[in-house]
Amino acid sequence: MLEILYQDDFLVAVNKPSGLLVHRTELARGEMEAAVQLLRDQIGQRVYPVHRLDRGTSGVLLMTLDSESASQLGEQFMNREVKKEYSTLVRGHIHDSGSIDYPLAKLNEEKGRSRFKIEGTEQECVSHYELIEKYTVPIPVSKYPSTRLSHIKVRPEQGRKHQIRRHFKHVFHPLIGDTRYGCRHCNHVFRETYNPDLRLMLHSASLTVTHPKSGDNLTITSDNRGVFDDFLAFIEPYALKHSDIAQDSN
Repeated sequence: MLEILYQDDFLVAVNKPSGLLVHRTELARGEMEAAVQLLRDQIGQRVYPVHRLDRGTSGVLLMTLDSESASQLGEQFMNREVKKEYSTLVRGHIHDSGSIDYPLAKLNEEKGRSRFKIEGTEQECVSHYELIEKYTVPIPVSKYPSTRLSHIKVRPEQGRKHQIRRHFKHVFHPLIGDTRYGCRHCNHVFRETYNPDLRLMLHSASLTVTHPKSGDNLTITSDNRGVFDDFLAFIEPYALKHSDIAQDSN
């Protein structure tokens, strides 16, 4: 059963677990479960998804209970009026805050070709981030004697496909657990030392929209990050103290 974060006569938001599709697609014909179908059966009425989360991403997933509300919220997403915040874990020690301004091309949606960009389709793309915690984990990766990690929150201005994952790969701070854009050496080490089922460390922490009926701002949050929190507990003993952070930045 999906955890319901918010529900009224027009909207319903759930805490999507990592590994669950938002809806069934041609690219994953063998998958029997998807959030749309599960929620429909759970509450006994049709639901309309208004945005998407990658399969590996957990957290706030918003749907509507009527097509009119879906259309209104769809316009808010298209016009960049929705505020989104994600929590993620990346490789390396990142600056305390910053922005990544790097255009992203559309990805080929054909089965087996989704890794390929469509040349000439680059679009404006900006992601803002803020540091939460830095870690130095005493586990060697490649030629390095330890593994540096940063827990950050990210606010993407747009919603390009794989925007956060592609942006942080671009600045050489790939997401932990990302099998497509991440560091395979780092992922392999944590699968061996922590969990063979290491997941993508990306969580939709909050979503702020204008309610389609009342016109009020509505913020929906998800504090339950599941196995993401389990991994943070695993590396917590290796969090840098303030003195270590100051030395690290010199």
